[in-house]
Amino acid sequence: MKCGYVAVLGRPNAGKSSLINRIVGEDVAIVTKRQQTTRNNILGIANGEGYQIIFIDTPGIHHSKNKLDRFMMKNVRSALSTADVVVYLIDASKDVDDEERDYIRMLSGKAEKLIVVLNKVDKKLVADIDADIKISVQENINIDNLISKIVELLPENNMIYGEDEYTDKSINFLICEHIRGLLLEKIDNEIPHGVAVVVDSMNEQKDKVFLDISIIVEKERHKGIVIGKKGALIKELGIRAREYAERLFDKQVVLHLFVKVDENWRDSSTDRYGY
Repeated sequence: MKCGYVAVLGRPNAGKSSLINRIVGEDVAIVTKRQQTTRNNILGIANGEGYQIIFIDTPGIHHSKNKLDRFMMKNVRSALSTADVVVYLIDASKDVDDEERDYIRMLSGKAEKLIVVLNKVDKKLVADIDADIKISVQENINIDNLISKIVELLPENNMIYGEDEYTDKSINFLICEHIRGLLLEKIDNEIPHGVAVVVDSMNEQKDKVFLDISIIVEKERHKGIVIGKKGALIKELGIRAREYAERLFDKQVVLHLFVKVDENWRDSSTDRYGY
């Protein structure tokens, strides 16, 4: 059978996470309108007849500013170095600048198997660049053809993961990412990326799971935004996170959310915040 690793690269908001979620059939990566929501390389595993595609979602290509940014770009380089196939996604509704063209040329020289994909072709086509395939993740246009192109390039190999697995990440990681994604949807531009979510404690019993989870913000004034008017937002987050956790654990979950301030978490050297 065909089996291997596929790195999905591209600028922020090109649709990388949406593409992986679409093909895998599960939400393994955050999808929001915000840029730079993906921090870790997240494996999404797609099993089909005669193939297993192991997707590596990566942060959007950008210039590094702080320790978190540098970590994100290190993940991009790591994904590129281990991939059997590289998929570079371009937003068809935006101009392609010289920097991105140079990056694609660099990839074509470094990546032995590269597929350049023009996404969002259901919108007004602005990008003037040659691509191997044109798709729309949102409208499910040409996705099957992209899968076929990827499978063609994958090596012959035994399955690496089980047929029922769709990610290599822990349940705790998925729950934290789910909460972070919900929060980024709700707070829009009020807190620019300064949010981390961590599991403080987990106690799984026979018929019940107890979870204490903290939302970390950079400024004291951000606490009120996350909590919301009369606690409305934090209550909604807690309900939706509990429902999601119960689907993953397949049992009752007692979940408590806390909001804490750590002004320097993005420059921390610890892996407490998922990097």
